[in-house]
Amino acid sequence: MGNIYDDYLNLMKKVLTHSLWQEKFSFIKKSVSKSPKKVLKNIIIDYLDRYNLAVVKKVIISDKKMYEEGRGWPIYAETMVGFRRLENIRFCIEEIIRDDIPGDLIETGVWRGGSAIFMKAVLNANNIYNRIVWVADSFEGLPKPDPEKYPEDKGDQHYLWDELKISLDIVQNNFEKYSLLDDNIKFLKGWFKDTLPIAPIKKLSLLRIDGDIYESTMDALINLYPKLSIGGYLIIDDFLNKSCVKAVDDYRRDNNINEEIITIDWTGVYWKKLR
Repeated sequence: MGNIYDDYLNLMKKVLTHSLWQEKFSFIKKSVSKSPKKVLKNIIIDYLDRYNLAVVKKVIISDKKMYEEGRGWPIYAETMVGFRRLENIRFCIEEIIRDDIPGDLIETGVWRGGSAIFMKAVLNANNIYNRIVWVADSFEGLPKPDPEKYPEDKGDQHYLWDELKISLDIVQNNFEKYSLLDDNIKFLKGWFKDTLPIAPIKKLSLLRIDGDIYESTMDALINLYPKLSIGGYLIIDDFLNKSCVKAVDDYRRDNNINEEIITIDWTGVYWKKLR
């Protein structure tokens, strides 16, 4: 690969993470706590949201780990995963191309689309135009926990966070900004339990799961891992969350998956499907 190739993908990482401009604020999120202070905070957040405003706090960037490892909740960036997890996407795709592993690519849980945008950038930079990048998300945030069916998700607050409710139009526009929206980008809108079982996906070479909770992670694994080609890669973005870890452990145990789980950074892991 030449310098132009490396320069392009490195610049894409910096732009998608907004590291060239430095984030100056971060969102203050809602809470499920019933304390008077938390209730008042939630009321203020909801009130401002009606006028397309948000509650934020100042942040001081004193550590490159915010961008290197994706430690933070950026206001302007297209992705919050950081350089290391983006570089992992590049590594997996380059290995897939080198070994001619068949199948499309998918990310389940895309936020503003940054990781999926980077997938498409790596493919285009390698002159690969015959693989689809599937972009799966509710585009309405996370589902409310169903503790009776998934006790591991009891008390989870992700569904409250309006910052995760990024519309399909915004994600499509983000692809367009980078001139990466074409017929090989396919969007799957809706809850994973509804969209993934009927998704017209025949085979995958890369499966990246960013589901945060047990239910979303398990829905992606059950419906998509069997379609992952031998030699393809599975990436889990939320291995910091106990419910996500439990879903991965349960699925691996129930399906006799013994491939080594490799650490990317403080929350991302991946493995290569060997059988």
